[in-house]
Parts: sequence; structure tokens; C-alpha cells
Amino acid sequence: VMSILLHGDAAFAGQGVVYETFHLSDLPSYTTNGTIHVVVNNQIGFTTDPRMARSSPYPTDVARVVNAPIFHVNADDPEAVMYVCSVAAEWRNTFNKDVVVDLVCYRRRGHNEMDEPMFTQPLMYKQIHKQVPVLKKYADKLIADGTVTLQEFEEEIAKYDRICEEAYTRSKDNKILHIKHWLDSPWAGFFTADGEPKSMSCPPTGISEELLTHIGNVASSVPVEDFKIHSGLSRILKARSEMTKNRLADWALAEYMAFGSVLKEGTHVRLSGQDVERGTF
Repeated sequence: VMSILLHGDAAFAGQGVVYETFHLSDLPSYTTNGTIHVVVNNQIGFTTDPRMARSSPYPTDVARVVNAPIFHVNADDPEAVMYVCSVAAEWRNTFNKDVVVDLVCYRRRGHNEMDEPMFTQPLMYKQIHKQVPVLKKYADKLIADGTVTLQEFEEEIAKYDRICEEAYTRSKDNKILHIKHWLDSPWAGFFTADGEPKSMSCPPTGISEELLTHIGNVASSVPVEDFKIHSGLSRILKARSEMTKNRLADWALAEYMAFGSVLKEGTHVRLSGQDVERGTF
């Protein structure tokens, strides 16, 4: 399995969660063994110029915190993009580290149907209007090279248009739109005993007092003989042993009993976080 994340340029530089997850990316308990980050860098965040949005030259500079290789590629050159993506995939599979592909491109129209970019970026959009669209640019190159004929290209375009047109026609047959199904798919009988899914129904989880006592005793003992532990810890373990003997439990012991009972059933329990190792939680 290979994880691929798609980002916008402004989000990649401006959303703290990107930087934060980069810093988690190589931790033993959190790593995905390398994610490929594809940044669609159309050089404008909603209507904001890069110089007003970030301090670094590239939006991808935040990836430097983990020394991830960053490939800047001209998105008007599809073959270069494919080559860079192959290299990125190979990097990730060889070194199991994050890698970033920065697709340097442009946005032909506004942020959405209502947005007129000429209001805020007149000079940039005058340049964009002069640009030959990438599809035409690449088609012209392939035809000039003799890789495809004009007829083959036109047939391919017609085939794609037909797929879109047929889907559009079919969409008109849907007279009633059940909006609530989009927001919350109905699942009949979900909360009833005989409802689906069966895997989510819980068998009784109670356990015997004998087993609880056993877990309490294990949780208040040291597994290695002649092992000198910190006096503060031995006080805690002694108090825990007393509680088990007196059939009492505080939050910490109750947690131990919960985890212990799950472990006894052969289910792996993973705790992660800074205070876990020393047993604070």
C-alpha cells in the first residue's frame, strides 16, 4: 500500500497540519513508510499572491524539515510529470521516506464559478489567457512527432466527450434528489440487536473477580527478580497491591485491568504518547 496526498500550494505552506504530520512521518509508531505528496501549485491561493501568503520561495519548502526530496516540475510537460512521478514512487519504495512532487502550473479560471481573477490578478491572467492549453500543446507535439495522427487524437477527444455527455443525460433522469442520503446514508436496523453489521455487536465483556485480582497483582509487581526500582515507583506499586487486596480500584488500576483483560484474550494493545512509557496514563 502506498499513501498519496494531494495538496494545494497555499494549503501545503499555510496549514499547520501539513507541517505537523511531516514531523510525525518518521516516528516509529506513526510512520506510513513514506507518503507521496503531490502539490498542485497554481501559484495563487484563492486570490492571494504567494508573496503575501508565505515567506519561502516555494510552497513546498516546509517539507525540508524532514529532508524530503522535492521535485519541481513543469505541469505543461506531461512526460516530465510522468518521469518525476516514477522517480518519486521509486524513491518511496526504496527508502520508505516522504517525497514531494511540486506541479508548477496555473489556474485558467477563477477560484470558483463566481470568481473573476482579473479583479485581483490582472497581469497574471493576461499572461494565462495567452497560454496554449496543456492538452492542445501536448497533442500538437505528438502529432508533429508522428506518435498519433490528428484523426486518432480527435477520436479520443470525441470518446471522452461522449462519456461526459452520456453521464450528463443520465443525470437528468434523476427527478428526485434525496439530499439526506448524501449527508447520512440510512442503515435500517443499525441500532437493533438483529441489525447489521454483526461484527459490531459486542458479546458480554464481564470477567471474573479471580482474573481481575490476577491482573491487579501482575500490575503491582516487578517482572524481573532482584531488579532495583525507584523508591517512588515501589510506593505506587505497593499501594496498587493493597488496593487489589482490599477489592478497590482507582482510575489507573481500572485502566490496567481493562488493558490486561484485553491482552489476556490475545488482543494487541498499543498505547502511544509522551507519558505512556513511564506509566503516567
